[in-house]
Amino acid sequence: MASSHNFQYSSLPTDEDYGNGKQFDCRFDYTPKSFDKIPWKSIAHALFLSFLGSFFMFLSYFILASHMGGETSQAYGQLALGILTFLPSAKGYHFA
Repeated sequence: MASSHNFQYSSLPTDEDYGNGKQFDCRFDYTPKSFDKIPWKSIAHALFLSFLGSFFMFLSYFILASHMGGETSQAYGQLALGILTFLPSAKGYHFA
């Protein structure tokens, strides 16, 4: 099915020099607003989970290595909590 539209095309300029000696590329002219915003809440949440998970894992290590008093069931529970809190921050999930 052929269309019978008559469009007047004009030729593009071959030289894109805009007077200052540099060529202008409109691909780099637009910056979206999403680049201006830094997700501080997500960064703080990931850092908090990293520190909390590391704390629980170090604490469980010290209990299992007998540097601290405690039962092994406590150490395994703290190790599980440490892994559960450390993994979301290490994987880089977006919370905000």
